[in-house]
Amino acid sequence: MTHIDPEALVASLRRLQTTSPTTGIVHQLERAVDVVDTLFGYSGAGLMFAEEGRDLRYLVATDDRGRSLEGAQLHLGQGPCVSAYEENTAVTSSDVHADPRWPKLADRLHPEVRAVAGVPVRLGGDPVGTLNVYQSEPYDWDESDIQALYAYADVIEQLLTAAMAAEEKSALADQLQYALDYRVIIERAVGYLMGKHDLTAAQAFTGLRKQARDSRRRVADLAAEVLGEGAGELR
Repeated sequence: MTHIDPEALVASLRRLQTTSPTTGIVHQLERAVDVVDTLFGYSGAGLMFAEEGRDLRYLVATDDRGRSLEGAQLHLGQGPCVSAYEENTAVTSSDVHADPRWPKLADRLHPEVRAVAGVPVRLGGDPVGTLNVYQSEPYDWDESDIQALYAYADVIEQLLTAAMAAEEKSALADQLQYALDYRVIIERAVGYLMGKHDLTAAQAFTGLRKQARDSRRRVADLAAEVLGEGAGELR
């Protein structure tokens, strides 16, 4: 079972709550997800947000397995994280590969995504997304896990509220939409590299990220360049 140190939890939440809004809301959200992943020893974590049409999109995932979890749920329109958003409550599964609630989900998941938990991220009481974690082995989530996730979801709500108070609401929405759109560009670039070089999704994404780091560029910018080059080849 995952051991959650109450003192470490409180200290971590305080650090997040005092983060300067000048660092950008998307950067703060990425940091919050990374903290959830590392502090509690979960195998991975992610954050999904709803667009204006109320459809969920993934914004942050700590690794390729987490990306497979969020991508599979978005493709099928079902899963523990989608249910957490739709039902506005915590939803858990000790093993999604054997969970009868979502029979089609297992076929689209990375084999090391087993236990999944999701809690809603709210604004004004209404869900706007979900905070999600997974374990690579079957795991029975307990109340301390859920309370810790809710605590971090509350901090994410505070970060969003503070950002909205610090700048125009439309500017915040533009930041989030920009990040969501660039996730699509990265996914398309990964698909292009998979087809061109006969790579797996993990190999393509890892290579793209490494090249971006080596050249000190953002992954999204490099992905857009890769797609541009691919379009040129088809002319």
